[in-house]
Amino acid sequence: MLALTSSKSREMVGRKGLLPMIDYTLLEAASNSFSEFNVLAKGISGDLYKAHFNEGITALVKKLNGGKQEYEREFENEIDLLSIICHPNIISLVGYCFHAETRFLVYEMMENGTLEAQLHGPTRGSALSWHIRMKIAVDIAKGLGFLHEHCNPPIIHGDIKSSSVLLDSEFHAKISDFGLAVAVGSQNKANLQRSAALGYVAPEYVLNGEFTEKSDVYAFGVILLELLMGRKPVEKTAPSQCQSIVTWAVPQLTDRLQLPNIVDPVIRNTMELKHLCQVAAIAVLCIQPEPGYRPLIADVLHSLIPLVPIELGGALRIMERLACANQESVSFDWHITIDLPDEHGKS
Repeated sequence: MLALTSSKSREMVGRKGLLPMIDYTLLEAASNSFSEFNVLAKGISGDLYKAHFNEGITALVKKLNGGKQEYEREFENEIDLLSIICHPNIISLVGYCFHAETRFLVYEMMENGTLEAQLHGPTRGSALSWHIRMKIAVDIAKGLGFLHEHCNPPIIHGDIKSSSVLLDSEFHAKISDFGLAVAVGSQNKANLQRSAALGYVAPEYVLNGEFTEKSDVYAFGVILLELLMGRKPVEKTAPSQCQSIVTWAVPQLTDRLQLPNIVDPVIRNTMELKHLCQVAAIAVLCIQPEPGYRPLIADVLHSLIPLVPIELGGALRIMERLACANQESVSFDWHITIDLPDEHGKS
């Protein structure tokens, strides 16, 4: 990516090396003056543009919304963290740019944009099969697991949402939007003046400002509901009324008869009922009101991997399951289980 660096670049030093500041004129030319035709996705924090540089180099440019004071800390925070974090399920930052009051982040290219755009945009999730959705969930869990379990100190992302999940040409998922991320033990209310996106915020943060790894787990649970149902985290039910996907879904997630009916029509009847119930059970645990009842993201990951075909990086052997379709079901050692009630209300 050296070809993207201007001679006037200043540099920010991270443990991975030098992160270049890219000249605005290069970004402008590569994005066709930030043309609407180059918009890959629109988000709360900013719009994503496809950028085609010289020598066949492509990248993803995020043009941040808001004024300098409002987003300066988040902009610097994202640069600081992504300059030292390296993981297959966390987005790579290749550069950044200042132009007047506007800030830009330049990511590796992610051809399929955001998960939000894929689920709720014009295609309405038609490109996302059941197995692809489970693969995306596993990828997000892997990224969060790295932040929670393998960073020292652990990092709380703080802004997990479907628009923070970027998808490459093969729908591998990577987490972005680290503006609100904090290291465990360093956060305080002053650092969290702007809350995360509506619909993903854990109850404990709304009530008392508590902000932990379990807050990320709650947001992950909301994304899991989006993947299952194809619904937005918050939807209007009347001109002045909204309903969260959590409030709407929970009573139906624990009803075996009702559960298949609330699944996104795009994927309805394309999965085994046992697998659907397992994902519903995981989602229910993740969105528990009490943080202590939510699982660790590592346990969520271990429970999701058996639902993803081996070809997509999981542990599910599709051909073997097809061969056993008329025999007794294959047994998995689930790490998370919930006894869902049957049609008579019994567990």
